[in-house]
Amino acid sequence: MGTSIAFHLAEAGVGVLLLERGALGSGSTCKAAGGVRAQFSDEVNIRLGARSLEAFARFGTRPGQEIDLRRVGYLFLLSRPEDVAAFERSVALQNALGVPSRMLTVAEARRLSPLVAPDGLLAAAYSPDDGHCTPESVVLGYAAGARRHGARIRTRCEVLGVDVDGGRVTGVRTAAGRVAAAAVVCAAGAWSAAVGAMAGVDLPVEPLRRQIAVTGPMPDLPRPVPMTIDFTTSFYFHGEGAGLLLGMSDPDERPGFALGYSDAWLPRLTAAIGARAPRLLDARLTGGWAGLYEVTPDHNALIGEAPGVSRFLYATGFSGHGFLQGPAVGEVVRDLYLGREPPVDVTPLDAARLAGDRLRPETARV
Repeated sequence: MGTSIAFHLAEAGVGVLLLERGALGSGSTCKAAGGVRAQFSDEVNIRLGARSLEAFARFGTRPGQEIDLRRVGYLFLLSRPEDVAAFERSVALQNALGVPSRMLTVAEARRLSPLVAPDGLLAAAYSPDDGHCTPESVVLGYAAGARRHGARIRTRCEVLGVDVDGGRVTGVRTAAGRVAAAAVVCAAGAWSAAVGAMAGVDLPVEPLRRQIAVTGPMPDLPRPVPMTIDFTTSFYFHGEGAGLLLGMSDPDERPGFALGYSDAWLPRLTAAIGARAPRLLDARLTGGWAGLYEVTPDHNALIGEAPGVSRFLYATGFSGHGFLQGPAVGEVVRDLYLGREPPVDVTPLDAARLAGDRLRPETARV
């Protein structure tokens, strides 16, 4: 998110300094599964996802980086009547916004993803435009493009404070000294609540660990493998090299910054695999890792400018959708900074909604 915003601002002629406490992508991005999609239930998310898909498709020329985009589709497997009804409504909205998603029968879903066991399934939803790409390549592409347009990027440089005087941002204090600045954009992911607090801005974002496992080579694996999600359990898989990448949420996980990989979730993962893709029980797991979701109360992002602190902008709390929405959000934040009308109206995603009665729950989340 930070490199996308830096690229789009620098491309527009804005002087940019990007500060990163660690290495680029060392937060959540390079630990992501890499999925990219426009299949959402919220109109804003659909528009952000679709616009980002267009940018990912052109990434080789702008900003100029190979990202190994595989448009193998997203396949949501549905086993509860209420989920089928919800996805039917979402598909109708997606179609009205130009997304070529459609509902499928169980037989059609199995033809797309032959590893799937049909037991208990009622229907599926699918869009061929969705898929996955390599997150670290996207980060590198945006960073290189930002530098070409004059942006400065400082890694290993922790932000320690945001200076506010008379309700206006005046600078940022870092481990390497103070930087004068008339505007700050917070794109700190799971750490955004702390950065917002430095400026007196409430950004209700909580970190939540999510884990991923990968298998060894599977020579008999049907190809291509769509991003396949068992919506009831959140178990998902997609092709990764000669094998598969697997993941799911853990309802026992509590908010916090724990980043160690744990085997405690594997029994639940194994049970989900056995129920929905039992052929994968023979696959050998060769490793895995943990990363952090940046979760808000309604699982929708926070994008906007703080009303009480002039020129403190934020783009955070994407609840697992930040990587795939990064290109469009970079454009949006650029235009918010420049006072232009952004390509997607993100007014409904301002942080103030969480203090009132304007929650926008995103139901098509993984």
